[in-house]
Amino acid sequence: MTGQSPAREPRKAHTTQPPCPAQQPPLAQPVQGAQVVARIALLLRLVGRNPSGTPLAEIVRDSGLTRPTVHRLLTSLAAEGLLDHDAVRHTWHYGPEVFVMGTVAAACYPIEELARPSLVRLAEETGESAFLSIRRGAETVCLLREEGSFPIRSFVLHEGVRFPLGVASAGMAILAYLPDAEVDALLADTGLGETETIAARWGAQHSPASIRANLERTRVTGYAVNPGLILEGSWGMGAAIFDRSGRPGWALSLTGIEPRFKPERQKVLGQLLLDEASRVTQILQRPPLT
Repeated sequence: MTGQSPAREPRKAHTTQPPCPAQQPPLAQPVQGAQVVARIALLLRLVGRNPSGTPLAEIVRDSGLTRPTVHRLLTSLAAEGLLDHDAVRHTWHYGPEVFVMGTVAAACYPIEELARPSLVRLAEETGESAFLSIRRGAETVCLLREEGSFPIRSFVLHEGVRFPLGVASAGMAILAYLPDAEVDALLADTGLGETETIAARWGAQHSPASIRANLERTRVTGYAVNPGLILEGSWGMGAAIFDRSGRPGWALSLTGIEPRFKPERQKVLGQLLLDEASRVTQILQRPPLT
């Protein structure tokens, strides 16, 4: 099977909409007067970044809110069952209500079930760790991980971890196929709506100019390469999956150590990623059964 075309614009696809809501519009503007909702959503995202739990100090730091405000909101969410607090480790975790909500929502978004066979094939054929990530606004979120057989692994990516679009190979693969105006907005100096720029948090190698250069390379080959930009020696490659409207909404990726990603092997890994991303895209773009 051939891989996805590396052409700048993704091909048109079926416009029939799935029975469940599509992904939220990118860069949606907050509703006026809904500050508390935005703060709660932010805190839920921050807590979910680390499956082993997130300490209060880290949540305060990354939210930009005051410690009393964060503690009050987290405590309120815990009272509703949305969060749990580990009093021994002093960390916050998702609560049982989030699990229930996720279980109900999973039926509307069967991407994990559709992509898992591709992750298994990628891990078996390459020996590397394979991942599925989803776009959520200005970020990617890792949903699934399938371990490969190679004994040395990279642990930069794991379920629940979030990166800005343009950071990590999955986000680069998605960003490369977005309209130019949207890319410009995402790479604006405001740093994707945060209080600091991407480069300030992730290093000068993630400056807008550097990201744009990587985007151009991605558009030529069709797949993205992260040459140890997040953690030295930890490499990654990714390919985008497209929804029915032809927009990139997810990405498959592989991660491993630098010696496993030599230029000659990158072409092999890249084609495998493109083939599997194309498989999932074609399934997603099939008209729903009536």
